[in-house]
Amino acid sequence: MQQLFKPGDTKTFERIVTPADCAAFDSGMVHPVYATFALARDAEWCCRLFVLEMKEEGEEGIGASLSVEHHAPALNGSRVLFTATIESVLHHTITCSYTAHVGDKLIATGTQVQKILKKEKLEKLFAGA
Repeated sequence: MQQLFKPGDTKTFERIVTPADCAAFDSGMVHPVYATFALARDAEWCCRLFVLEMKEEGEEGIGASLSVEHHAPALNGSRVLFTATIESVLHHTITCSYTAHVGDKLIATGTQVQKILKKEKLEKLFAGA
């Protein structure tokens, strides 16, 4: 694992909310608002942008923790800007905080933790799955 980043470093990612990102279950559409599970996916992706640069040949990142706290809704068609900030890099564990905004409106905050492991270790873990 390459030590390329330090606490305070940031990455950004933008998502335009589509109907596929809105809250829907087997019973149908709940509302035309960015679903928590879609927001979580995109927050994790923004934080993973660090891992993509840090992992070396033969390594891969794996999520270890994710929290999402909603502050306001984002409607279908909204442009959501995620900003991930490195909080710590300890051994092979990267901890980030993130924010999600629609314009000036804060819609979500949270944390995400990933570990960078050898691919062979991951393959052994998932061999029985």
